[in-house]
Amino acid sequence: QVQLVESGGGLVQTGGSLKLSCAASGRTFSSLHMGWFRQAPGKEREFVASINWSGSSTYASDSVKGRFTISRDNAKNTVYLQMISLKSEDTAVYYCAEREVTKSRYDYWGQGTQVTVSS
Repeated sequence: QVQLVESGGGLVQTGGSLKLSCAASGRTFSSLHMGWFRQAPGKEREFVASINWSGSSTYASDSVKGRFTISRDNAKNTVYLQMISLKSEDTAVYYCAEREVTKSRYDYWGQGTQVTVSS
């Protein structure tokens, strides 16, 4: 069955860095677009970043552009989110998601990993 498992979350001080990982299984990873989303307490889930199936194209939201970098390793069936210069407003549960290249919506999601940025 399809499974996405995030890891790498934790507690970090303002200005610090974290690298999230998401290990995917169940479908051909190299044929999937991948994305990272986050949800802060009391807020709706929001898009963070995405990467196409080959890794040749990435996109990040304005709120994280220049600080967060999405990447993938198709040999390891893993997508990453490198986060630097973390701010308190980055505190959220971070989710990875996947979608087939022919689809417009993400259809499988991980369970999430908590990122807490403290001052």
